[in-house]
Amino acid sequence: MKKKSYITSVLLLIAIFVVVAAISESYFFRWDLTEGKQYSLSKATEDILKNLDEPVTITAYFTKDLAPNLAKVKRNFQDMLVEYNSLSGGKVVYKFVNPNKDSETENKALKDGIQPVLFNAREKDEVTQKKVFMGAVVRLGQEKEVIPFIDPQGSIEYMLSTAIKKLSVQHKPKVGFVEGQGEPPMEAFQQVLTELEVLYQVKPVTLTDTAVNLEDYKALVIAMPKDTFNVQQLMALDEYLNRGGRLFVAFNHVNGDLQTLQGKVANTALADWLKQKGIEVDDAFVVDADCGTVGVSQRTNFGMMTTQVRFPYLPIIKKFADHPATKGLEQVVMPFCSPLHFSGDSTQKFVPLAFTSENSGIQKVPVYFDINKKWTQSDFTAGEQVVAGVLVGVNGNSTARIALVTNGDFAYNGTGQRPRQLSSDNVSLMANLIDWLSDDTGLIELRTKTITSRPIDQISDGKKLLLKWLNFLLPVLLVLLYGLIRMQYRKNQRLKRMQEGYVK
Repeated sequence: MKKKSYITSVLLLIAIFVVVAAISESYFFRWDLTEGKQYSLSKATEDILKNLDEPVTITAYFTKDLAPNLAKVKRNFQDMLVEYNSLSGGKVVYKFVNPNKDSETENKALKDGIQPVLFNAREKDEVTQKKVFMGAVVRLGQEKEVIPFIDPQGSIEYMLSTAIKKLSVQHKPKVGFVEGQGEPPMEAFQQVLTELEVLYQVKPVTLTDTAVNLEDYKALVIAMPKDTFNVQQLMALDEYLNRGGRLFVAFNHVNGDLQTLQGKVANTALADWLKQKGIEVDDAFVVDADCGTVGVSQRTNFGMMTTQVRFPYLPIIKKFADHPATKGLEQVVMPFCSPLHFSGDSTQKFVPLAFTSENSGIQKVPVYFDINKKWTQSDFTAGEQVVAGVLVGVNGNSTARIALVTNGDFAYNGTGQRPRQLSSDNVSLMANLIDWLSDDTGLIELRTKTITSRPIDQISDGKKLLLKWLNFLLPVLLVLLYGLIRMQYRKNQRLKRMQEGYVK
């Protein structure tokens, strides 16, 4: 009987495993305990996958036998593809290819646009450089999108979902860069343009052009205007907002000129117009002890020498609100910005987004810039200042929005053959705000969804020691606790059986 019972139990266990395996083929479940929810797909991704009309094929090019930290990226990518396949009802099909197996496969990967990267690898006690492929090609019909390299610290979900969205969308919404008031051409914001053109048609717009219907644009962008907006142009913006339009504004209300070392008000008429909406921009510069530097040339015995000097008129913004447009940002350099305030009523909702540090001050214009000034704590007593924000409910329309940054060139690359390269956070702030204004799918929340790193070599020695002993003692304590509970339980059972009239 015991042998028969044993065989029955084994067969039942095997049957349970088979059923669970069959169910897992159709259903995908994962419990995500990571800080950034890096293994949880967003509603935006779910909507994109469930609305696919045609199959999407993903060819993942990964080198075989990757180093452990890179092999983890491959596993994460594969797990995500399994989930994409499940959520799309099988419409996302994928395969993995090792481009290093032969020259023909490698050439095909290169032709598809996958870029190999050199990584250090240890082989036979020697460190050698190994050519590694970690990319993917997403195809829908005859169209394709290439992910040349999958950044281990980037958002895999954003890369994949954006590529699928770009291929599956029938008509890209329009975003217009306003021109005609001394703004630089939109190509001067090349890094931002690269981000936006994935999902939008980005075009220049003139406010007074009667052939242009502003209602066709999901958002309008006003960046770095130098001339004054006239009444007709401001009326065109008002009419656009009255119909629920979305407007991004990045302008310098005060100009700082390092050639003349003077700072004064720039009259674009935008400040007065924004004040009517409920946002006031001060005629002042924000100075911050946490700031960038400028180069100062000095003559020495050995010739001219350039020294980097702290310049508080170049605040480094490190504090951001919990908002989709600023999530994941670490720091943005915002030169010659002004403080802003909300002066609207309860029918509007203003959200301050970016703040200077607590060690900030305000300097009313006009200002003479003294590069060699010795700054003291008394110059930074105004506390943190708001330098960017969003206003919802403009001109009485609950869907109309304005996103405002009180510096026009924080995301400006420039023109010519040698445009300046900006930090990713400067670019992301502008791209994210335009995305927040324009896109209703929620993909913006994925743009800055990255893997949170907690390297052990960056924590204090005391915390390392605590974690070490916790890892050692916690399992022992749990075993002892279980033993004590079980011993007490058995003791109670013995005492219970010793009682007169005990019946099992």
